[in-house]
Amino acid sequence: MAQTTVASKTVKFIISRQDTPESKPYTEEFELPYRPNMNVISGLMEIQRNPVTSSGSKTSPVCWESNCLEEVCGACSMVINGKPRQACSALVDQLEQPIRLEPMRTFPVVRDLVINRERMFNALKKVKAWIPIDGTYDLGPGPRMAETKRQWAYELSKCMTCGVCLESCPNVNDRNSFIGPAAISQVRLFNAHPTGEMNKEERLDALMTDGGIEGCGNSQNCVRSCPKGIPLTTSIAAMNKDTTKHLFKKWLGM
Repeated sequence: MAQTTVASKTVKFIISRQDTPESKPYTEEFELPYRPNMNVISGLMEIQRNPVTSSGSKTSPVCWESNCLEEVCGACSMVINGKPRQACSALVDQLEQPIRLEPMRTFPVVRDLVINRERMFNALKKVKAWIPIDGTYDLGPGPRMAETKRQWAYELSKCMTCGVCLESCPNVNDRNSFIGPAAISQVRLFNAHPTGEMNKEERLDALMTDGGIEGCGNSQNCVRSCPKGIPLTTSIAAMNKDTTKHLFKKWLGM
């Protein structure tokens, strides 16, 4: 009897679609048989195998991105029932029906739920979110990081460039060049590294340019939406402090 009940249940998806970057978005509805422990990705895979709308019309398969399916790669970010999050960890049993899927509109839409994250990667380039070392020969072990510093730095290293914090931030939009909370937090991470701090002043200078840390409006949406629980507002506050110190040092010629 229980099996019959499960078999009779269905899951309804309302998906925002867009055929090209220039075309207008539209929605299509799909209704799938319910299976226990479904997530949004499994629903999208089912639609891909059989792209038929709830009205019975044949359509093109829905396009989306995914990779690890373990909330590590950040590729499957989308807006689910109005909230930006990862589709792989969005369980159908915990979502209100119908399930509405939309692309993150902070980024240009490529097709359907696929977006172009170039803005986010350019922000990481701007702040040099890496440790520039010559890898052509063995440099030996690097300097050790204090355990107290390593513990909170590890939390910052969990960033998977999913873009959810940018999508939820009201200050990241097509009317300004604000780099967003992810890049600011990465400056804190690499400036804390014993080797990375060699380029500390360059990263702080980048944060002090147009579109840098001054663009933050302290809405704190980023820290509430981050799927990895990264203390983004703590990083922004720390970088505010560091850029202010850096500015005064430059004024004083230190």
